[in-house]
Order: sequence, then C-alpha cells, then structure tokens
Amino acid sequence: MTPEHVDVAVVGSVNIDLVASVTRLPMPGETVRAVAYDQFIGGKGSNQAIAAARLGRRVAFVGLVGDDREGAAVRKTLGGESVDVTYLGSETGVPTGRAIVLVDALAENSIVVVSGANGRLSPRHIQAAAELLRRAAVVVSQLEIRMETVAAAARASAGTFVLNPAPARHLPADLLALVDVLVVNEIEYEAVTGCALPEDHRDIATSLAALGLPGAVVVTLGARGALVWEGVGVTHIAAPIVSVVDTTGAGDTFIGALADALSRGEALLAAAHWAVHAASVSVGALGATTGMPGRAAVLASLGQVPDRTPDAGGRAEEAGTHHG
Repeated sequence: MTPEHVDVAVVGSVNIDLVASVTRLPMPGETVRAVAYDQFIGGKGSNQAIAAARLGRRVAFVGLVGDDREGAAVRKTLGGESVDVTYLGSETGVPTGRAIVLVDALAENSIVVVSGANGRLSPRHIQAAAELLRRAAVVVSQLEIRMETVAAAARASAGTFVLNPAPARHLPADLLALVDVLVVNEIEYEAVTGCALPEDHRDIATSLAALGLPGAVVVTLGARGALVWEGVGVTHIAAPIVSVVDTTGAGDTFIGALADALSRGEALLAAAHWAVHAASVSVGALGATTGMPGRAAVLASLGQVPDRTPDAGGRAEEAGTHHG
C-alpha cells in the first residue's frame, strides 16, 4: 500500500490482551476465580485499525511492538486483517504491550494496560511516517502512547484528525486546537472538560462551547448510543437493542467505524450513526476484535430500525442517513 492509497492511518498502541472471564469483578483486596481465559490481539490503536479495515477501508498503522514472539504475532494478525504494517516498528529491550482484562457475567470489564513498546513510540517515528499521515483522509490516535507523539501526529495530518483521549486525562490547549473530532466516553468527557456529563443536552452544548474547541465532539454512551456536538446543539443517536456478550472492543469499533465513514466523505452526524450500529454489532462476541463487523453486518443492523430526521436541538432522535 502506497501513501496515496490510504483512507485511514492509525497512530497508536498495540497489545496482547489477556482476558479472564469472571462471575463478578473483584473488590479491592479480593481474589476471584476465572471461569474462562483467552488471549487476543488488542490495544486501542490496533483495535481501531482492524475495525476500519473490516469495513473496507485501506488502513495503515503506525506503532511499535517489542522484539519478541508477541510482536511477531501482532504483525501477522494486523497483516491478516489487511492493515498495512510498514510503519509498525520493532523495539529491542522492551516487551510488546499487554492488557489484563477482566470481563464479568454482565459483560462489564476492568482493564489494566502495561505499555511496553507503546511507551517508546516518539515524534521521531511520526516524522518517518509523515508522508503517510499527510495523504491519509483520516488520522486516528489515542492516549496509550506519549502525548507529544499524539501531538506530532496531529500536526502531520492534513486530513481529518480524530482523537480518542483514552486512558482519560486532561488535554493541553495546543493539542485540542489540532483536533477535528474528539471522541470521548462519559469518563473521558469529565477528564477533558473538568465537569461531569450533564443530563440535559443543552447544558452539554453550553459546556463544550465554553471550551472554545475548534472541532466537533462525539460522546459515546454505550447502550444509549452517542451524542454529537458540532458547535451548536447536541444530537442524540440512539443505539439498537442487542444481546451483549462483551463490551471490551465496542468503543474502538465505534471509532474505527467513524473513521471509515468520515474517510468516505460522510458528514459527522451520518458517520456517528453508522458507528453506533457498528459498535452495537460488536458486543455480541468475547474479545476486543472478535465481534467487529464487516460492512454487511452494519447495514443489516441499520435495516432493523427506521431512519428519522435528526434534531440538533438535543432531543433523543435516531439520525438517519444514506451509507452508499
């Protein structure tokens, strides 16, 4: 894949996910017995890249793995998903990243991330991939890598820059100024804005407007769908009702699907509608990437609910769109 043929470039983390299924999540100081265990390729960056690739996008990944067996497995898996790994480097002396994931009987999860090689991804690696990032229609990043590396990726991007500030933390104003679409869950919203997510959508619009953000904000709400703010009102996009097995990769599926739609020229509201349905499909299987859907599965989900006209004033409406 040459740089001029990239739809989505993802700059971020890649891990080996160690997933233990438990009846309930342990309390502090408590030991619980796992009822099942498995390993998957994970990391927010890798997950988002795979999500976009499965929906048909030409995706390239910029990241680092360790010079170990796990790193080789990551490279093979991403390649098998048709993700270009030309800029997936290998770092000696550090392991490939890990994530320890606990999933309970209600599909809730707790995750501990061990950065490993992800912590070594630097602006130097971004400079090496600068042409790729300049030509990509959409560049996506997260915060499982260094903040200065994320900022370098944003500066190198000439298309739409999408940032998922996870793990949640405060973002410096100079980085926020470079973001076209900020995608946060409720915890990340509070970390970025300094206040809890208001229940009234009009208060959300007021809160975000006060920050003076140059870009748009999408707030993911899990089973309740998502909120979209583009500088004026807030639109709620409802999610379909589905059976849930594991929510671990739902947020990453949402972002990968959002990048897919934006790279195809969809408006943000339409892209978020598409992403809500992709995320809803993804929770039907255990593991961050196992349930990530292809295009046909998302279209099938979209066909199960009627399209309605979105209301930018903040009422809970299904945002209808064409996904040609």
